[in-house]
Amino acid sequence: MKKFTLSATIAASLALFAGTASAQVDLDAVLNIDGTVITTRAPAPDFLDIDEVISGWVYRASETQALQMDDFDNPAMLFVDQAMDDWNRVDGTEGKSCASCHTNGPEEFAGLRAELPRWDAERGQMMNMEDYINYNRVTYMGAEPLKWAKPRMDAMVALISLQSRGMPINVAIDGPVADIWAQGEEIYYTRVGQLDMACANCHEDNYGNMIRADRLSQGQINGFPVYRLKNAKLNSVQARFKGCMKNIRAEPYAVGSDEFRALELYVASRGNGLSVEGPSVRN
Repeated sequence: MKKFTLSATIAASLALFAGTASAQVDLDAVLNIDGTVITTRAPAPDFLDIDEVISGWVYRASETQALQMDDFDNPAMLFVDQAMDDWNRVDGTEGKSCASCHTNGPEEFAGLRAELPRWDAERGQMMNMEDYINYNRVTYMGAEPLKWAKPRMDAMVALISLQSRGMPINVAIDGPVADIWAQGEEIYYTRVGQLDMACANCHEDNYGNMIRADRLSQGQINGFPVYRLKNAKLNSVQARFKGCMKNIRAEPYAVGSDEFRALELYVASRGNGLSVEGPSVRN
């Protein structure tokens, strides 16, 4: 495991934005959404140098936590409703909607989100949620693919992810995806940008500490897509990766690129054992 200490540049950068770390985080807070208890703390996978994995929900202010605990208050559910309209809308040359094939509704996809990204033997490639959505649109509906990190796609990802809420993340890292996973691990620990920082500097070495007016989390993605209060919309995993790279003044990879696909696989596997939360609410 690639464990490293902060360089002087990194330490100075964090110190510039850091606030007091004296405020206590209630690691025993329970996330219960309409009777579904969500696992927000779990033993860390063996490949990590930390003892446990912790959902980003734990590090939010109580007001933000409360928004996610009730679907009537969770603003992300508005986008789920929009996606349900899209689910039933006929589109493409075949005169079909999602509902035309999946007659039992999006509930048919319960468990899918917990395993993604994953290797698809039939298609001979690693697939994530966006891939499956577009494959089905193009192949069975004759419809145009949805653009990644755009409102219609993010809403549909939220709708399908919701069906796995409460199920444990169980992302495979061996077999055909082993090399992709290793690429993602390398990206996670590689310092880039003018601030000379890696994902691990914030989300492994400093989680729980304050930066600006916020508390750093482990960067777990079990809650994606997330509704961010900062921009008042759903945000996808790879859009968040892009934003993080911009924050450290690095040139981001493209959404949907091989690099971000590999990083998504690796980061998803870091959350193995946590529950699917999405769509969640974050700052």
